[in-house]
Amino acid sequence: MEVRYESSRRETASMNTEELRSNFLIQSLMQPGVVRLVYSHYDRMIVGGAVPLGNPLKLDTHSELKSDYFLERRELGVINVGGPGTVQVDGKSFSLDKLDGLYVGRGVQAVTFASDDASAPAHFYLLSAPAHAVYPAHRCTAAEAAPVTLGDAATSNRRTIYKYIHAEGIQSCQLVMGLTRLDTGSVWNTMPPHLHSRRMEVYFYFDVPDGQRVFHLMGEPQQTRHLVVANHEALLSPPWSIHAGCGTANYGFIWGMAGENRDYTDVDAVPLHTLA
Repeated sequence: MEVRYESSRRETASMNTEELRSNFLIQSLMQPGVVRLVYSHYDRMIVGGAVPLGNPLKLDTHSELKSDYFLERRELGVINVGGPGTVQVDGKSFSLDKLDGLYVGRGVQAVTFASDDASAPAHFYLLSAPAHAVYPAHRCTAAEAAPVTLGDAATSNRRTIYKYIHAEGIQSCQLVMGLTRLDTGSVWNTMPPHLHSRRMEVYFYFDVPDGQRVFHLMGEPQQTRHLVVANHEALLSPPWSIHAGCGTANYGFIWGMAGENRDYTDVDAVPLHTLA
């Protein structure tokens, strides 16, 4: 499990492209036959990917956690962005098609991931935060995630938002998780941008067509930076940073947060004319 430490606003403003990418961009998250994990010291979030092939993959604990099993003091959100698969939670099976989500609560000792077909494997995106209470495992399909379409083709940001783990949906300790898909011809996400200093956020981009890229915007509103992102790459977004992007084609992204509260609407808007 790779460990990433915090970077202050001041040092981030002076980073070159290579330094920005090494601190905030997570590449090679989806590796065939492997569970890959990155531990961030921003709200102690763990970002992961699991791509099972012929054999199931187990979610093991790691020495950095100082725990007997991975979810001893944590909760977990899972969203499948690949072929059909199954997640076993202490022996109970949950089938996940593409865009289906699953919450797994604190205290679960055994989590394994399997693909229905190794030639078209599931790609399980994982997000885990510390938890202080127990909530039951719960599956949510994309249709059950209360999809809402927002934006306008005229401003290239017509998109559908799916909320899985949030205050009015699947219950959790502090994890908030969902995804957004942009319509064909729309490329902007989270614009105008916002901040929420009470929560960090992670973006995971998926369904980015071959050869296309997303230009992800980060940094303070008056000190913006950008990172060029490919398919199945993730971005750590500090609480002081905007998180927005523009693609060379339409795409999807999973958003996940942890921190002070689970209020999806708790954002501080940043007017476009103030960006620099």
